[in-house]
Amino acid sequence: MRQPSPPYGASNVLARPTIEPVANRVWVVRGGMDYSAIALQGLSGKLPRRTMNVYLIKEHDGVTMFDAGVASMAAPLKAITERMGGLKRIVLGHAHGDHRGAARALQSEAPVYCHADAKQEAETAGMPPYQHTEQIEKRMPRMAFPYLSKKWDGGPVKIDGTINEGDEIAGFEARLFDGHAPGQIGLWREQDRLCLCSDTIYTLDPLTGEFGDARTPLEFANMDTARAKESIRNLARLEPSEVWPGHADPVRGDDVQAQLEKAART
Repeated sequence: MRQPSPPYGASNVLARPTIEPVANRVWVVRGGMDYSAIALQGLSGKLPRRTMNVYLIKEHDGVTMFDAGVASMAAPLKAITERMGGLKRIVLGHAHGDHRGAARALQSEAPVYCHADAKQEAETAGMPPYQHTEQIEKRMPRMAFPYLSKKWDGGPVKIDGTINEGDEIAGFEARLFDGHAPGQIGLWREQDRLCLCSDTIYTLDPLTGEFGDARTPLEFANMDTARAKESIRNLARLEPSEVWPGHADPVRGDDVQAQLEKAART
């Protein structure tokens, strides 16, 4: 299938999401480049990059969206999915604001699903009570993160149905990888050993936007860090060939399992 062309005008080039192929029938849309995020990333001394990943899985009757990025991605995602045959459903990997962000605006296009344990959080406004931004040591990220979280979040979304571990979704199997958030799921495809894992791992520092090795999500943002580490170990036991997270770059290479095991120790 020909890669969809960007459906936006020439203005605000940096803020445009991009789309690229991941594997057979799977694309990633990268977004989240607003001026606030650019300023925060600039503190690390690195060039700003798009850090929010939304996955589109092509089916014969439309597109399944896995995770819904941030609110500013809603219009581009609508245009892209229309060009790919229409949005069939939205599946949230988990319910944090930077993963449900566009879902509310797109709910008129397609139903929204999540794991049963994520439903209450998805339908509740604001940051979850277990996230403690006051634990962030550096002053600038500590001040910026609550503001950015509110900006990213499109608001609570009505959940039309729930997903259980083992359910089939667009040729993938739902796998429970909770700990970072209640009911966090990934999508696993045995055929090519591909996992779309939401925030089971990070491959960036979310406080600076700097990309890097796979790691455990930061403790201030987790429901239960010990469980998050166990979920990473469970992911490693699948022996995946590639792991695509909710932010930044994939884990790939000849040693993916070893990279994940190391991430569970960090």
